[in-house]
Amino acid sequence: MLLEALPPDSILSRTIYQDQTIKTVLFGFQSGQELSEHTASVPAVLHFLQGEAEVILGNEHHQAQAGTWIHIPASLPHSIHASQETLMLLTLIRSGEGDS
Repeated sequence: MLLEALPPDSILSRTIYQDQTIKTVLFGFQSGQELSEHTASVPAVLHFLQGEAEVILGNEHHQAQAGTWIHIPASLPHSIHASQETLMLLTLIRSGEGDS
């Protein structure tokens, strides 16, 4: 495990880099935890570092494991459900022209 023990009842998230165009957040999930369906106003990339998870993009289901990269277009509904203890990097890509 790259981080301290994951909290049992919450998802760990730590911003590890942020500037005008990119924000990178490390997420840690215990087995069974999930991020419910939501959207982002900017494109994003998920990079799974450890574990396994199901990622739902719109109506498409994807299995992710260590080494998986997934691109999420802006405004696409998506959710993540960890089937094992999982570490994931989220990178939000802003244009730098008024995106938040």
